[in-house]
Amino acid sequence: MLVVVAQRWVDARPHVDSLTGEVRTDARASGASEADLCALEHALRVAGKLGGRCVAVTAGPPAAEEMLRQALAAGADEVLRIHSPSAIDPALEDSAETARVLATGLTARFGQVDLVLCGDHSIDRGTGSTPAYLAERLGAAQALGLLDVEVDGVGLRVLRRLDGGRRESLAVPLPAVCSVEPTTVRLRRAALPAMLAARRAVIPHIAVDAGTGGGAVRVKAVRSYRPRARVLPAPAGDDARWRMLELTGALVDRTPPRVVTPSSPAQAAEELLGFLHEHGYLAAGAPAGGAR
Repeated sequence: MLVVVAQRWVDARPHVDSLTGEVRTDARASGASEADLCALEHALRVAGKLGGRCVAVTAGPPAAEEMLRQALAAGADEVLRIHSPSAIDPALEDSAETARVLATGLTARFGQVDLVLCGDHSIDRGTGSTPAYLAERLGAAQALGLLDVEVDGVGLRVLRRLDGGRRESLAVPLPAVCSVEPTTVRLRRAALPAMLAARRAVIPHIAVDAGTGGGAVRVKAVRSYRPRARVLPAPAGDDARWRMLELTGALVDRTPPRVVTPSSPAQAAEELLGFLHEHGYLAAGAPAGGAR
């Protein structure tokens, strides 16, 4: 049984230039999000119950190896960093490309993968679509946005959040790709000997060529926002005050606003229907009571 946790290396506190839009990241503030740490803990538990191996993998630059060392210290049996052009150039990256890189690297390194766990969405983009793309690439079942993951025989029993405070229990066969929300599950504390051993570990990495697709959005130019100017007719007359009043629209005859405080829903409906009749949104002969 091979359980893989896919983590994304991301800066939790990036600096964005307000004028140019340039994003600058700091490796000291970068690492796995809370959702990815929750996925790692679930992967460690599932691998322990099924007697399998837990592998932490990321598609990122060399600086992401620090995050993989943390996974080793927490109990991961093996780690892998996948290097690709999209991993170091955000302009080449999108959800489908990230899934392609992960699937290609995992298949080349491990062959068949039984279970992939990851966070429900990354904190830098937040689309949450990468797990679905990855499931399609691996030909696996998918269950996204989960609150809990438990082993149930040869498969999984998972709990997913629904609208209105409801929950949905699903039986997920393997192989599968599951994404989890950052719930009450917290990553276990690493022991000091494991942390020291992880510092000395050699992080393996493989390279994946750039994809042929061109679905990523390209930024052609970056400039500060400037609202479009309105075209106004030139004011008439020589008096500066009257010219300014004409430009600002102060001389236009308009209905002054009024505050309405109806005492009942029926009276509020009557006021609304009267306004619609007055401004031509409803036909003059339409019955007022029928619109309630």
